[in-house]
Amino acid sequence: MEKIYMDQIKVLTLDDEIDFTNEISDYLKNSGFIPYSANTPEEGYAILSKNNIDLLILDVRLPGTNGLDILKNVKSLYPKIEVIMVSAHGDMDTVIDSIRLGAFDYLRKPMRYIDIQIAIERTQKYLQMQRKLARVEEKYSLITSDIESKIGRHCIGKSKQIIEIYELAKKASQYPDINVLITGESGTGKEIFARLIHYMSQQKGNYFGAINCSAISESLIESEFFGHKKGSFTGAIADKKGLFEICNEGTLFLDEIADMPFNLQSKILRAIEERTITRVGDTKPIQTKFRLIAATNCDLQKMVEEKKFRLDLLHRLNTLHIHIPPLRERTEDIGPLLIDFTEEFSEKINKPIEYIADDVFETLEKYSFPGNIRELRNLAERAIILSTGKSLEITDFPLPTIATKLEKRDPNERNNTTEEAEIIRKTLEECEYNQVITAEILGMSRYALIRRMRKYKIDITKKEVDR
Repeated sequence: MEKIYMDQIKVLTLDDEIDFTNEISDYLKNSGFIPYSANTPEEGYAILSKNNIDLLILDVRLPGTNGLDILKNVKSLYPKIEVIMVSAHGDMDTVIDSIRLGAFDYLRKPMRYIDIQIAIERTQKYLQMQRKLARVEEKYSLITSDIESKIGRHCIGKSKQIIEIYELAKKASQYPDINVLITGESGTGKEIFARLIHYMSQQKGNYFGAINCSAISESLIESEFFGHKKGSFTGAIADKKGLFEICNEGTLFLDEIADMPFNLQSKILRAIEERTITRVGDTKPIQTKFRLIAATNCDLQKMVEEKKFRLDLLHRLNTLHIHIPPLRERTEDIGPLLIDFTEEFSEKINKPIEYIADDVFETLEKYSFPGNIRELRNLAERAIILSTGKSLEITDFPLPTIATKLEKRDPNERNNTTEEAEIIRKTLEECEYNQVITAEILGMSRYALIRRMRKYKIDITKKEVDR
């Protein structure tokens, strides 16, 4: 069984005349449809139960039963299927009854192919319209296309958790002076929600500045935040504005805030509280007003207890806390995300995908996704590249064996830290301790992998030497 979500239409012809069903099937196949045929009601119901049929061509008179009874039953069991009734003996009462029971059209035998073509085209236009509507609904986009273009990402999901997070972000956007702390594992979409808060707010026309606190050296980080005067240090060949100044009346997003050097945290705190900064090498104070959004995948409270993070800075950042659960705890979002990524990449690399096999969805919903949405995105892109036809099969998704492993459990009973550490250890082992390949499989950057290895005290130095 497969999940169709493109425009190819499946048609079942149910008629006791074998020659008629064969002729119709040949015509449909040559016209670009996917044909099925049945000569008894039992065969017809069997096909309907196993396939996502879009259109049923149904004879009014069948041995041992009335086609109108089948029509009524089909519309009850499969309300989205459209039905074209055909008969050599139909009268006006039969036509009226068919339409009343939900038939889309009615044709008399013998039929010309042009009659069938016109009837199917009428039905096809209606089905395509319904498909487009269903696709919009199935996409589960939480934001408008205008905001999507601004944040550079879709915001897809239908789970209760993600809808609640969206509503919280929407509420945060209405208060420009409050600071927001977003927590969650790597790859859950923390920056997307940070951008969402900014572009849903009244400050959306002003600058959104994002900086990864772990990606710049300690020697430059103060200059990046506060700016500097020309000649204040070697290499300062001109005056430079810092992010606090650039983001005036806008939003400053501090990603990986837990990696900010401890000695800089007090200066950041003062800038947040006073909304005044001084460039490196200067004495002139500069007023700046900005919204601060910080993000981390670490337990900041634990870091406070370990004297690695300032408690007063945590309190200042944590005016509003948004926690994004990992993808394994909101599996309802996997399907809509996969469909969205498939549409995106199939268009990007010009490789049309017409359907995704059901067992792909079933398998991915049992997978733990240590790299979360970022990993799912990578898997979708790789699957499209590996696919040999117009469908995505489970063989196109080379999931790491160590993670297809995990049975679905109650999130409250799951030891996420222990599980993530074990996944990283086993993936490293399977990849012969190649960090680049391991990071790609886990859907994270190599730097993020190294930080987790340090966090979980995974030392592979000796193993690399032994190789």
